[in-house]
Amino acid sequence: MITDEMRAAQGAELSRTVSFPVSESDIRRWAIAVYFPEPPPPMFWDATAAERTIHKGIVAPEEFNPFAWMSADGPAVPDDGGYDPDSTEKGLGLRPPGLRNMLNGGVEVEYGVRMRPGDVITSVRRLGAYSERTGRLGTMLMTVFEDTWTNQRDERVKLSTMTLIRY
Repeated sequence: MITDEMRAAQGAELSRTVSFPVSESDIRRWAIAVYFPEPPPPMFWDATAAERTIHKGIVAPEEFNPFAWMSADGPAVPDDGGYDPDSTEKGLGLRPPGLRNMLNGGVEVEYGVRMRPGDVITSVRRLGAYSERTGRLGTMLMTVFEDTWTNQRDERVKLSTMTLIRY
């Protein structure tokens, strides 16, 4: 199922998105929502208390998403509501495998440096790898996507690895 052109495409960049600068207000609101109904830890909203932490200032919760509302590119264009199992290969100009079904095979996240007020985050999504497995329904195509977030100092903030199972 995995063609030579698919193997050659492994590592290809699929998308690049840049955030607006992260603000203290963004961090505070995110922390309030995440910790509700309890109050969030002071390192997310109180500058004086945050100065006394190992971070030496306000930082965002690790799961903070600077792209949650909008990226610096402007509002996302809504899709037609459908989900094309072949969209990755079509987007790369490859012959698609023609599979009809897909499901989420899991997500792993590794965190790096914390996001801080003023940070501008760049997300680069890449095609990680292909592999095949045989299941009850036949051959399954496992596709791994890697999404790396870095700040303006080129420090890694987060690496998310998602596996998509198609059959």
